[in-house]
This record gives sequence, C-alpha cells and structure tokens, in this order.
Amino acid sequence: MEMVNCKVNGIAVSVPKGSTILEAARAAGVEIPTLCYMKKINEIGACRICIVEATGARGLVTACVYPVSEGMEIKTNTEKVQKARKTTLELMLSTHDKKCLSCIRSTDCELQKLCREYGVDETAFEGYKPQYELDESTPHLVRNNNKCILCRRCVAACREQYVAVIGPNDRGIDTSIGTAFKVKLSEVPCISCGQCTAVCPTGALTEKDDTDKVWAALSDPTKHVVVQTAPSVRATLGECFGMPIGTNVEGKMVVALRRLGFDKVFDTDFAADLTIVEEASELIDRIKNKGVLPMITSCSPGWVKFCEFYFPELIPHLSTCKSPQQMGGAVIKTYYAQKMGIDPKDIVSVSVMPCTAKKFEIGRPDQSAAGVPDVDISITTRELGRMIKRAGLKFEALPDEEFDSPLGEDTGAGVIFGATGGVMEAALRTAHDWLTGEDHLDVEFHAVRGTQSIKEASVNIGGTEVKVAVASGGNAAKEVMDKVKSGEADWTFIEIMGCPGGCVNGGGQPIQPQYVRDTVDLKAVRAKALYDQDAAMPLRKSHESPVIKTLYSEWYDGFGGHKAHHDLHTSYVARKR
Repeated sequence: MEMVNCKVNGIAVSVPKGSTILEAARAAGVEIPTLCYMKKINEIGACRICIVEATGARGLVTACVYPVSEGMEIKTNTEKVQKARKTTLELMLSTHDKKCLSCIRSTDCELQKLCREYGVDETAFEGYKPQYELDESTPHLVRNNNKCILCRRCVAACREQYVAVIGPNDRGIDTSIGTAFKVKLSEVPCISCGQCTAVCPTGALTEKDDTDKVWAALSDPTKHVVVQTAPSVRATLGECFGMPIGTNVEGKMVVALRRLGFDKVFDTDFAADLTIVEEASELIDRIKNKGVLPMITSCSPGWVKFCEFYFPELIPHLSTCKSPQQMGGAVIKTYYAQKMGIDPKDIVSVSVMPCTAKKFEIGRPDQSAAGVPDVDISITTRELGRMIKRAGLKFEALPDEEFDSPLGEDTGAGVIFGATGGVMEAALRTAHDWLTGEDHLDVEFHAVRGTQSIKEASVNIGGTEVKVAVASGGNAAKEVMDKVKSGEADWTFIEIMGCPGGCVNGGGQPIQPQYVRDTVDLKAVRAKALYDQDAAMPLRKSHESPVIKTLYSEWYDGFGGHKAHHDLHTSYVARKR
C-alpha cells in the first residue's frame, strides 16, 4: 500500500494514499470537529466546521473531503481556523430555535457542545428566521425543523436504510429537510426505524417521548403496572450514565425499575424464548408440509413494515409469530393476569425497547390477545435513562437484583436476540434438537455471528443441509428480498433486522456523538455483552426453559396448539407507497 507522509500540528504521520486530512488528523491523535460528517455514509463537507489550513491549498479547506499530499503540513487550531469555525456556528444559530433548556438533547447536543467550546455569541447574526410546524404525525418521531442545521446526516441514514423518504426542499435560507412535496411523515413509506434520530446532532429529530404516560400510570393506584425490558437494553443503558460502551447493567436496571415504582419487572428474554419456540415450530411445519419457504423472521417491526411497503407480494414468507415485545405483553395480559387474579383492563403493560418502531408496533391491529392491547406503552432506552435521572437515582451506585419470576427467567438463546444473527442462532438451537430428536451439545453457530450486513451459512441438521441467511439494515434487506423475489435464493430460513447490526444499534439506543460512531464499532462492542452473558448461562436453548415448559403445559396445552396460535401469532397488511 502506497503511503503519504504529512504533519498535523507538527506531528509526523504516515497514512494510505487517498486519505483525507480528517483521517490523517485522527491517525495523529488530533480530533477535528465535524457536524455533517459520517464515515463512509455522509462525506460531503457541507457544514464547514472541519475547516483547516494546509500547505498547497488555497485558503481554508474541509478536512473531511480534502486529500492529503506528500509533505503537506496541516494546522487545525490556528486563530484563523478558530475564528472561521466560530462564525459558522453563529450563522447556524441565526436560524436555530435556541430553546435549549426545554430540549431533550440539551447537554447531549453536538451543536451545543461546539458553541460552548468556541464561545459563540448566539445573537451575532439576527434577521430572517424561517418557522416550521412540528411534524408529530407518526407514533414514533417528532420532527422539528426549527432546530435543524441542514447537516443531512438524517438524509444519509435514511438512504442507507433504502427508504430515502426525506431530503432537502427549497433553496438558500429557506432550505429545509423533509419529505417530497412536504407531506407529513405519516404519509410516506417511513419504516419507523429511528436511525435518523440516532445520528441527528441536535434536537431536530427525536423519539416521541412517552414517559409522562408511564409516570401517570405509576401514580394511578387502580393500575397494576408491569414492565419488560428487551435483551439489548442491558448492554446499552449504562451509556446514558457515562459507563463504558458494552457494560452489562442488567442487575442495576432491574433495581432502577423497581425504585421507579413498577409492580413487576419482567425480562423480554423470556418472551424471546417463547418466540423461538413458536418460530421453530412454524419453520418445522413449513419444512415438513411444504409451506412457503424461505421463512423470514418477524421480530423487528421496522423490518416488517419495510416488507409491507416494499415487498408486499412476499408477505407470505414472513413468520406469523408476534415479536417478543408483543408475545410478552400477550402472556402478561392472559396467563399472568389469570394467575394474579387481575382484570387485563387494569394492567398497564410497559416495554423498554431499543427501537422506535416498537412505538408503532403496539398500535398495529391483531395485537390484542386478551381483547385489549398487548402492550400499552413502549419507551426507548433513552427514555428510561431520562426517567431514572428524573427520579434522582444514582444509577452507577445501585445494587444488582434479578428479574421477577416466572416471566423474568430466560435462557442464553433469548439474551442474544439483541444482536444481528442472534434470532437465527437461537432458532437453530431449538430446530436442530426438534428435527433430530437429539440434544445438540454444540449450541454456538458462529457462521451467523458478526456485524456484516449480510451473512450466509449452511447448517447440517440430522444429515440435511439447511441454508440460512442473516441481514440487517434496509439496504441489506432489499438485497436479500430481491433474491427471494427472483427465485435465485435457496435459503430455508432468513433473519432480517431493520436496524444495521440489529437491536444493539436500534434507533432508540443511547446517543453517541458521531466521532464515537466513526471510531468505535458500537454494534460489535454492545453485542459482545450479550454473547458473554449467553456463554455464562446454564440453559442456552429456548425449549429447555422450565418456565416455557410450564407455560405450554398449563396454559397452551402443548406446543403448536390453537390457543398459542391465537395469543402469539399475528397478521400483516400490504401498504401503499
């Protein structure tokens, strides 16, 4: 590989030919501020915050796109550079809604951080300021263009998800990011994945905050309030409190939820085990009875919505199983309600999810096993973090406690649901045992692990080669579904997650500044926490869970029964684009 030698603030560094100044600076341990830049996704030099001085260049240049050359000397913090950056920030503020105290992103805003560092005058440029109405038309998202800085990160993230339903409208000072023809977000084929909220540097795009609904339920003495937490939340919640990425905070999370006032704290991992048992049963039935194959998982509501919008003719390939969130809610309002002698109407079922699409999912039809919604309120990891802070709980100092029984007991198979490939691996553990009638001791299927957007594997089950595929993210889903549609795919079972990397990288996970997203593999580090927990657990197959066995013997009259199908399965609709 041909290398180029240069200096960054006097620090000698050698980088591959074609590298940008930004890459050279990072190699030298120098961080240049950015706002629009997203590694390999949004390298457009639009925000002008990363400008530097460089020999051989005319004037100031944008570090994120300007290539280094042999012998180049780069200066990132001269008076000229700092003055230019400050002016650019002040120009951004001239049209920015500066209601920082009431903004969800206050203290966690990249624009705010830079303005503080550069000592900006927020009134330096006063004048015409476009005004936009909030778009709150969807269950999962609030769009506030009054806080948009036109960095286009959201546009790039949406494009990476294939859907590309937002982009720039108008020109000049009237430029805004929105949908075609400026219709409401609810009127376009948005899949509710929330990846735009995860990358927005300001408060222009946020999840719809439902914490006040939860506080109201907790304060109502007539309601029995139950909460369930998704597998991946334990691996990310700690980030809300400054803990290292990938820290498993399961025990502290349980304590925090109890101290918030929830009557019961359950683990969605239990429902994940339940999902695997139902999915494995459905897959085996399709294989034996020549049903529609390949069968595709239905755990990710963003992916399900993607299929309904973009591949409605392939809906029969979707598993009819509800997601773990919805199965958990169904069991809480049927089996648990009867055991406790509580009217399902008096139960408030809350879920803590990594996913903004879960807010959409709870309102889908055919999600009410007891005649009332399976789940009443779904909040994101970020929302739970804010609730814990509002309650004054010192999260890092909390002791560790276990989930409530019996719906808090799980296996390692349920834990790994939060990582791309985890659902596939969990399903293969159960399907292998059921198809062969043997206890398969080697439970780890490494071929479906990893953060690649598409993975393929051939698994030998009782002498039969079963071909499987795993995909995460919209573009990967599109590529896989095109192969299914054309008939060239010979897979039997496919796992698809709507978010790149799976739930650990969901749209509702803790915000990380773009520098961290560019330099740390969040998907891999967070997923490791889940695989480590799985490896340490005594039970690693969903069908071996004693709670699952009890549920099916006491309530569902065995695996594959009519009652289980009624409570735990759902239907889909073809959506118009």
